[in-house]
Amino acid sequence: MSDFLSKWKSGLEKTRKVAFGTLAGVFGASEISSDTWDDLESILIQADIGLATTESILKNTKATVKAEGITKSAELHAVLKADLKSRLMVPPAFVYQHTPPTIILVVGVNGSGKTTSIAKLGYHFQQEHKKVLFGAADTYRAAAVEQLKHWGEKLNIPVISGQSGGDPGAVVYDTVESAVAKHVDLALIDTAGRLHTRFNLMEELRKVYRVAGKPLEGSPHHIWLVLDATTGQNAIQQARAFKEAVNISGIILTKLDSSSKGGMVFSIQEELGVPIYFVGLGEKMDDMQIFNPDLFIDGLFSNT
Repeated sequence: MSDFLSKWKSGLEKTRKVAFGTLAGVFGASEISSDTWDDLESILIQADIGLATTESILKNTKATVKAEGITKSAELHAVLKADLKSRLMVPPAFVYQHTPPTIILVVGVNGSGKTTSIAKLGYHFQQEHKKVLFGAADTYRAAAVEQLKHWGEKLNIPVISGQSGGDPGAVVYDTVESAVAKHVDLALIDTAGRLHTRFNLMEELRKVYRVAGKPLEGSPHHIWLVLDATTGQNAIQQARAFKEAVNISGIILTKLDSSSKGGMVFSIQEELGVPIYFVGLGEKMDDMQIFNPDLFIDGLFSNT
């Protein structure tokens, strides 16, 4: 467990230093005052928790302080930590289809880290001794297809692809069909990055989603949205649009180690109600970690 905690502490270093690390100044020996609440509000917003979620946290924390008769700011530490932890969802255990394969459609905007995330997820499932297949349905970007093929070769995972600029739906169909024929445990399908504000691109995503169900009823079984943690609150707007288009079932949060905006995790949970399955805490293959609320909170509050 100490190795895992060390990984989370390292991955959350930027958010801790920029925002949560300054909590030590608030949790002093002084009496709780209006300045205490102002300072706490500033820190939470600086961590990119978002205004609505920050207001909710402050409201709950003030109510607890009043109910328990807390007067010293030093005692706020445990109250705040408990409130934040209560807002995080433990991701449900990943459920494979009773009859394989399990199909996962991976979506997101350009530059969010979809293709690399798929490679890391493939590695993760391989460690669980599962047979994996990749689908390269980002036909608009030749580099994405080549990148996924590179990872496929490195991990010894087959990759289904099509012609550059071809129909992504055809690749999705072929991938699902191949997953059934090859008797794999699961297929991870990369899709083209698309701006959530572009109606035609989101409509195309809906089409890809429908196509996935033709060769296998009930497919795709999971739709995971990849979000870039460095974009902070902007990612929430993206998530809303994707959720409306294809009803995403889970989130992969990348580049958390490169971001000082780790507080966005609370907004994701509060405003979307969608579980975060994995977070990226580094560039190594095993740095894609299953989201753990306890380790996340401990990583944020380390040294405070």
